[in-house]
Amino acid sequence: IGEVDFKGLSSEVMFFKDLQEKTGIKMEVIRHGKYKSAVEPFLANEMSPENREQITSMLNSIWGSIAKDISKSRKISLDSLNSIAENLNGRTPELAKQHNLVDKIGYEDEYKSGIKKALKVKKDEDYNSVDILDYVTATSLNDVFPDAKDDIAIIYAQGEITGGEGSLTSIGEDPMRESFKAALEDDRVKAIVLRVNSPGGSALTSELIWREVELAKKKKPVVVSMGNYAASGGYYISCGANRIFAEPGTITGSIGVFGVLPNLNELSGRVGIHTEQVRTHSNASGYSVFTPLQPATREIIQQSVEKIYSTFVNRVAAGRKMSFEQVDAIAQGRVWTGAEALEKGLVDELGGLDDAVKYAAKLAKIKTYRTVDFPEYEINFEKILANLTGMPFAKTKEDFIKEEVGEQNYQMIERIRRVSQLRGVQAIMPYEITIR
Repeated sequence: IGEVDFKGLSSEVMFFKDLQEKTGIKMEVIRHGKYKSAVEPFLANEMSPENREQITSMLNSIWGSIAKDISKSRKISLDSLNSIAENLNGRTPELAKQHNLVDKIGYEDEYKSGIKKALKVKKDEDYNSVDILDYVTATSLNDVFPDAKDDIAIIYAQGEITGGEGSLTSIGEDPMRESFKAALEDDRVKAIVLRVNSPGGSALTSELIWREVELAKKKKPVVVSMGNYAASGGYYISCGANRIFAEPGTITGSIGVFGVLPNLNELSGRVGIHTEQVRTHSNASGYSVFTPLQPATREIIQQSVEKIYSTFVNRVAAGRKMSFEQVDAIAQGRVWTGAEALEKGLVDELGGLDDAVKYAAKLAKIKTYRTVDFPEYEINFEKILANLTGMPFAKTKEDFIKEEVGEQNYQMIERIRRVSQLRGVQAIMPYEITIR
């Protein structure tokens, strides 16, 4: 009764221009980069040709990597795979088997019986199995050379770049700075791998972390390993490394800058709220959400955006040994996959974390090593308890909200919350990518 969901990839973008007009809540946008479409939903009700171009290119690149691997594994031609996806020829077990997507149709107990038969285990006996987390732990790089005297530090930069203390799901300059300092001061550490899994965020914090990479590589090799995404600010903190590795489907690039200012002037007028300002100088009050964005203020913010964009491009140019014009031609906020980024010169090699660690060891001229992880965070005990027990009293506020509104609605609420918390000019991925 099951099915194989094999139908290609799609991505959906929501637009809020009409919603702003109906509610009176307007998002003032200042940007650089024709592909910087994080702000496009606030400016239009449909996708721009540039945005459609980059999303199409990204999906085709990711699909190409997926189809290539499946083709090799299942010995199915790429043309046949595309035909299967186009015609939904995996939607039933029989069709999936007919087109070689699966080998056998059966229940879980039959699957387990097959394992017993392959292992020559009696039907009334159990076979040994290993939990996936235990397997990962047992085969991690820490155990490859347990008696090694040299270490390679892996610094994890995960989540949006927000500044401050950071967390398990956000990147702050403080833990990054402390991590680099600890790795540099430890004589056992011979090289550093920066593992980036970030859509970007604060331009200022990105610049500060970029600086830490620059200082670190004067003393020890620094290699970047890109995860699911290392885009915009995530690419900013990566571009200066000695070597950059990305997965074929890594979302990267997005070299562009924007600022978003919520404006409640129209809404406040509708509900009868009026404001006046008293100031000593013309710019003393700065920007107010209750008054229209003045042309002079917009110009000042635009200058800031342009300066940060120029700095960003120069950082990439220096790190990748390219000219400003070469980087600008592939920048403009455009998103690339890892495979495309390799062609454009934004990354050096395609590979995972283990490949990056091995290359770091090569740069450090060491053959046996262990890995040590940075940074360290305090873990909320209640969250651990909730995961272990599932007891209602141990659930977090986020858990309760998800239960009440559903996962998709919760994600929308989170997106609105994150946008409302943005401060300063942002170097962040141009849209929230959900590939189906």
